[in-house]
Amino acid sequence: MRRGRVREYAEHFGCEYHEKQRPWRVPCQLALPCATQNELDADDAEALLDNGLLAVSEGANMPSTLGAVRAFLARKVLFGPAKAANAGGVAVSGLEQSQNALRISWYRQLQTIMHDIHEKCRQDGTDADGSVNYVRGANIAGFRKVADAMLAYGVV
Repeated sequence: MRRGRVREYAEHFGCEYHEKQRPWRVPCQLALPCATQNELDADDAEALLDNGLLAVSEGANMPSTLGAVRAFLARKVLFGPAKAANAGGVAVSGLEQSQNALRISWYRQLQTIMHDIHEKCRQDGTDADGSVNYVRGANIAGFRKVADAMLAYGVV
């Protein structure tokens, strides 16, 4: 395995490369912030929105700042927050441990987990106009899960 640079990749494959610039100014329909927390701020979000953005799916722990999230939601962009969109990675870790211990396949279990997350977000996050606010849906579903666990254990 070789640790090359993005510039080298762009040169090799004939892609555009923007020296010392963040990727959020490049026109696109789908943005996938996946590196670090708070990497995509409100200014970046506005640039993406002005350049034709249709959807964002977070692949890291909260890579979009609160200002960016608010901008996406205000413009009704399909936004998959990390707590929902990135949940598959957390689920896979647990399922891999089960697979290793019990020698079972977990693909269908993962599919069910992600489908259930989507359905819970949709149920709790659907707006009057039919669009889904996945941030609200994921927050409400997460709160319910914690509250149900507290009730089950007699904490509340």
